[in-house]
Amino acid sequence: MDLKILPIENPKPLIANENDLVFGQQFTDRMLVMEYDSGRGWHSARIQPYGPFQLDPAAMVLHYSQEIFEGLKAFRRPDGKIAMFRPQDNVARFNRSARRMCMPEVDEKFFLDSLLELIRLEERWIPHNEGTSLYIRPTMIATEPMLGVRPANRYLCYIILSPVGAYYKGGIAPVKIWISDFYVRAAEGGTGEAKTGGNYAASLYAAKQAAENGYDQVLWLDAKEKRFVEEVGSMNMLFLYDGKIVTSPLHGTVLDGITRRSVLTLVKELGYEVEERALSVDEVMEGAKSGRLEEAFGAGTAVVISPVGSFCYKDTCVDLGDGKPGKLTMQLYNQLTAIQYGRQPDKHGWVTLL
Repeated sequence: MDLKILPIENPKPLIANENDLVFGQQFTDRMLVMEYDSGRGWHSARIQPYGPFQLDPAAMVLHYSQEIFEGLKAFRRPDGKIAMFRPQDNVARFNRSARRMCMPEVDEKFFLDSLLELIRLEERWIPHNEGTSLYIRPTMIATEPMLGVRPANRYLCYIILSPVGAYYKGGIAPVKIWISDFYVRAAEGGTGEAKTGGNYAASLYAAKQAAENGYDQVLWLDAKEKRFVEEVGSMNMLFLYDGKIVTSPLHGTVLDGITRRSVLTLVKELGYEVEERALSVDEVMEGAKSGRLEEAFGAGTAVVISPVGSFCYKDTCVDLGDGKPGKLTMQLYNQLTAIQYGRQPDKHGWVTLL
């Protein structure tokens, strides 16, 4: 399949002040689009002007939620080079989500090469300030007009780009976490491991309640026993517990986070033992009180590393440390961002330079 480059006639002006960038609200001039038809496969790949799609009211994505997406970033380094962090892993995960949602897989090399070409064309949109980046959103939706519960025969895959400001504009501050004892995000055998919109829709009501009560995020428990911690919103959770790094295992209900993978590699190099096991909510609350739980943090593309300052479960709240991000938490944040922005050598081959 060839990739066509279509012209743009009226380029949009850049945001004059990068401090005014808001996550996910400004978009670049171009997007990558390709289509799939059963019996024909993927076709009509092109980079075209950014703009709306026209969908039939019976498009199956609107009725049966066949949809997947990814999130990754491109960074402008001080030397002017453009870097991406583990993009091949995002493309591979995109295909794993597609398999789970009965959607067609993409050719990973073609998809990644096309993504890199899109970023080269839109390089002027990549902001310059420390902590800023170009957020990349690959998406696939079912477009066949059909009312009937089955996998669709027609799909649209596209990539849009959004310049984003620094996530921590006022410095990294610990977040306040509410542990839900009623609502659940995903159950074993469900779609929790896929990056599909329905998982996020399922989280909105609890997240809204948490925000109304002064919490920053919701920590989900397992659906079966409502006892073991899993993940937080758009982040995997990791705990420094009894001197070891403890995190929920990947058993179908937790997203296989790429930042999570990177953190586990780095902490092992720092000499920490890693336990991928189910940590109970009682262990979290008791550990915070006794000091066995020294630090807790979330890991994800948007935040990189997000320190946790307190956990609230039912009628009890516990604080971690002295109200500041933990030593290991900051060490990991600094190390990951240093690799992304080129201040530290990439000995793992995680970075792709354009």
